[in-house]
Amino acid sequence: MQETTVSYPVLLKRVQSAFIDLLVIVSMMFLASLLLERLGEETPDEINIILFIVIWALYEPVCTAFGCTAGNLLTGIRVRSHMDVHRRIPFWKAFVRYLLKVNLGWLSFVTIHFNSQRRAIHDLGAGSVMIEKL
Repeated sequence: MQETTVSYPVLLKRVQSAFIDLLVIVSMMFLASLLLERLGEETPDEINIILFIVIWALYEPVCTAFGCTAGNLLTGIRVRSHMDVHRRIPFWKAFVRYLLKVNLGWLSFVTIHFNSQRRAIHDLGAGSVMIEKL
């Protein structure tokens, strides 16, 4: 069996991926708003708020658990299990990772420069690692 060489993305590539994902999320929210508007009568604000929260809360964890986000795809990086870089992380770990990332913000990326696998705090907390696409 051939050993796989793993490469870990630099901070800039991770930031580029996050920015692309932000654009995707904002676009999804805009399209959802247009769709609701086209369905007819005025949609209650509560429905719009719930829809937007669901988009923000589920986009990254669902995409991470079942493949990759648009930003990951375009930048050639993937979130994988720290124990086996060939395996994606399950949804619950992807959700924990996302909650840590959102709550810590840019502070979460401080640890990238202090470990050989460039794992951010949210990766350490979720048992994940970000890798260049194998």
